[in-house]
Amino acid sequence: MAGGALDPVAFTECLLERIAMQTSPIFLNMTAKRALTEAEAARVRLREGRPRSALDGLPVAWKDLIDMAGEVTTAASDLLRDSPAADQDAPIVAQASAAGMVNLGKLNLTEFAYSGIGLNPHYGTPENPCSTDGPRVPGGSSSGSGVAVAAGLAPIAIGTDTGGSVRIPAAFNGVTGYKSSEGRIRLDGVLKLSPTLDTVGPLGRTVEDCALADQILRGVMGALAPRAIASDVSLFVPEGVALDGLEPEVAANFEATLVRLSALGVSIERGVLPELEEAARLAEEIGTITAAEAYAEHAARVDGADRERMDHRVVARIDLGRAMSALDLLRLQRARVTAMQSLNVRLDGALLAMPTVPHIAPAIAPLDTDEAIFHETNRKTLRNTAIGNFLNLPGVAMPNGTGEAGMPTSFLLSASGGDDENLLSVALALEPAIRGNVA
Repeated sequence: MAGGALDPVAFTECLLERIAMQTSPIFLNMTAKRALTEAEAARVRLREGRPRSALDGLPVAWKDLIDMAGEVTTAASDLLRDSPAADQDAPIVAQASAAGMVNLGKLNLTEFAYSGIGLNPHYGTPENPCSTDGPRVPGGSSSGSGVAVAAGLAPIAIGTDTGGSVRIPAAFNGVTGYKSSEGRIRLDGVLKLSPTLDTVGPLGRTVEDCALADQILRGVMGALAPRAIASDVSLFVPEGVALDGLEPEVAANFEATLVRLSALGVSIERGVLPELEEAARLAEEIGTITAAEAYAEHAARVDGADRERMDHRVVARIDLGRAMSALDLLRLQRARVTAMQSLNVRLDGALLAMPTVPHIAPAIAPLDTDEAIFHETNRKTLRNTAIGNFLNLPGVAMPNGTGEAGMPTSFLLSASGGDDENLLSVALALEPAIRGNVA
């Protein structure tokens, strides 16, 4: 676009036509008039050589937890379908507009953003565009965000991540997703699930796209952090829970990726990390901060007449928070602080490397018809990423091969909380080797 080879208006018109032709419920609402107005303004700026940012004129779409002026924020719930429209953009949407990005509309998700699978009985489930053998899940909760990028409907989509909701859709759809550290990107105008753990993050085709989007969401313009030197990078592979029960192709692709990285001079250490094991144990034994806070956010709904209008799978997960005590929540909060501190010391600047998800995107039908299978699959899907949320680990998920039926597998790099610039610098440097021959 900056060089004039691609016109932002023509590109926006093309995407709007593609979106309108979709039968899969990826977009819940298109903001075509706004998008074309913004694209026309970007065309003028680019022709005059005065772009507002590196992404001026580039279309973006938003998970429908995020307010856009004049649009209803539904959280993909039937309960909010007829709510009043937002009177102003969320600050992150306003930042994107100020940077010249073109706003395409609102994307589907799991109801109230509470599942790693991505099914939605109210608005429909976006089907994974990578599947060639029948409908497979998109991943959640930012289901529409992952599918929109993978299907070529938006070059960048913005999601939220509380337990893996950016990284899982990125993994299942074969794109890149970046979960930011807590507090890095503003959450004003974003419907809450867990105020402690909620984060915002972009999905795109490349790490560079996500890193540039991160700058824009934060209102920070400037050069990206320089790519790290591979021989200066240290990775730690956490053996134990993070590598349990991997599908064979996921395991094989993960090990092959480590071999490629080692050949670049990356230092790789393996071992059990007590902090990760303890996080998994506490979730199993006590519950999660997300469950407790989700119940606090939605108690009036699940304890009243609205309960019957909600996805029963989401209700079942929120009910887990009702069963938790104040002591349970305090134990989790205190253990979290201790674990984050000790892990930061133990890693000493090294990054964690693990499979993003232990398996490829599963078929929709069994999960839609058997609630026990759904909850067990959801638990396993969220396992590695949710540990990262508990420990406030920013992470970048990148495609690293294919598994059964040609479905994508994914490699997750994570850093200590607040070390996002180093994480993105390393991800930029290692991305080609991580992707291998993935297009």
